[in-house]
Amino acid sequence: MTQSVLAPPAIAAATPRVGSPARVSVRRNDDVTRLLPRPLLVVIIVVLLAVVLIPVLYIFFASVNSDTGVASGQFFPTEFHLDNYLLIWNTVDLGTGLVNSVIVCGAVAVVCAFVAVGSAYVLVRFVFRGRATYLRALLGLQSIPGTLMLLPVFVLFASVGTALGVPIIGTRGALFVTYLTFALPFSTWVMVTYLRGLPRELEEAARIDGASSWRILTRIVVPLSWPGIVVSAIFAFLLGWNDVLFASVLTNSDTRTAAVALQVFGATQEGGAIPLYGQMMAASLVCALPVVVLYLVFQRYLVGGLTAGGVK
Repeated sequence: MTQSVLAPPAIAAATPRVGSPARVSVRRNDDVTRLLPRPLLVVIIVVLLAVVLIPVLYIFFASVNSDTGVASGQFFPTEFHLDNYLLIWNTVDLGTGLVNSVIVCGAVAVVCAFVAVGSAYVLVRFVFRGRATYLRALLGLQSIPGTLMLLPVFVLFASVGTALGVPIIGTRGALFVTYLTFALPFSTWVMVTYLRGLPRELEEAARIDGASSWRILTRIVVPLSWPGIVVSAIFAFLLGWNDVLFASVLTNSDTRTAAVALQVFGATQEGGAIPLYGQMMAASLVCALPVVVLYLVFQRYLVGGLTAGGVK
């Protein structure tokens, strides 16, 4: 009698019903995570894509268009001039600029990322006098505009070069030190935020096995921190790649970066006859291509590195 009474509820509990609590909770979760109605969300995404892609398409079409066509306001070219991508290497000293940018920015990215992960490990895992002051100083350095530091940096490098008898201004080393100084505070803060999310139990287990702090850093912390390291490196790389102000003052014709080469090319086209619009647009796309490739290669690390520490 007891089994006949309890059997139907058991069967009913095992059989999912339409509108069951599990399905209702899934629907509620979808409603919560979706901040906007689907039609409005589609409209916003289309608008954002248009804002981003239309300028890029215009630059691409202008790079394969004639100069007169661009000057007349054509969006889609009537005739294609693919030779603009070949002429820029003779019109602009773009090859030298790209090589200098890759060398300087790549070195800054690598050094900045690994110095930042070491500094962040000490700041997160060790307690010492002046630790909070150092963290506040990193925030203070980020708030200083770079334009205010141009003259002091120039005077400092000129004075050091005069004292040592070695030319510093006009070398890649001057750019390297400058970019590293401005990129290191932000990169350190990114790594501090990321390392705070790593479990301490892994390091404690390694210490029980007799591992030193250096071995823990190189064998445990660094392999687990690749997303944060990649974000730090890309930020440092972009800081130098997009800079024109310091590169135009601290370099010469042999060490100028790609951004300065584009600036000089654009300045030479002002006034007179119709500027070489097609070659200017082609040179701009060529200079932007390494950054796009960099983002595509390290895309899977960027999301984890930027969102680290956001959820506790």
